[in-house]
Amino acid sequence: MKKIDIIIVDDHILFSEALSNLISDFEDFNVLAVLANGEELVNYFSSENKHPDVVLMDIQMPIMNGFEATRWLKKHQTQIKVLGLSMECEESTILKMLRAGANGYLLKVIQPSLLEHALKEVYTNGFYYTENVSNTLMNSLIETNKNDYREIILKEKELEFLKLACTEMTYKQIADEMYLSPKTIENYREALFSKLNVKTRIGLVLYAIKEKIVTL
Repeated sequence: MKKIDIIIVDDHILFSEALSNLISDFEDFNVLAVLANGEELVNYFSSENKHPDVVLMDIQMPIMNGFEATRWLKKHQTQIKVLGLSMECEESTILKMLRAGANGYLLKVIQPSLLEHALKEVYTNGFYYTENVSNTLMNSLIETNKNDYREIILKEKELEFLKLACTEMTYKQIADEMYLSPKTIENYREALFSKLNVKTRIGLVLYAIKEKIVTL
């Protein structure tokens, strides 16, 4: 079996070196490089280096952060998967990383076995999100298949709200944009949660991406 090639991008040197040693001990993986920021990643690709299958991407880094580096990768190296790895669990941060093009998002407090599983899932299936990030995306997709998303009919205002929910706007800003009250926006949100069988705004975004309602 081909080894899965990984690049780690993280400005915390001790953590990234320890992470490299951990991943190198996984049977099916090979670490190509450990880089300190997005600029070093861009420079890596400017030379004739071996391309990775998956990039493990920190978010808060100097010079070029994880959002910027992920957007660059998705524009210039579209075949490479990006797995966000951060201590940040704010919904807005996760949404921003998804919108940048990340194929998954993990918190640094995960167990090694989950990291190994997530890397394999991203490489094989193209995405992976933990329960903490998206209420178990895989389970949600199983329920989705039972309900068949394409049978779901969204009203015009629900569709407008869904598209705006995929931006970085707050719910208050969405209400202002749609000329509606915050309470009405809350009702749209709860209605979509029920229709789409999701529990978070991230779930709404994932649905919109899957159904190509938005292009991120």
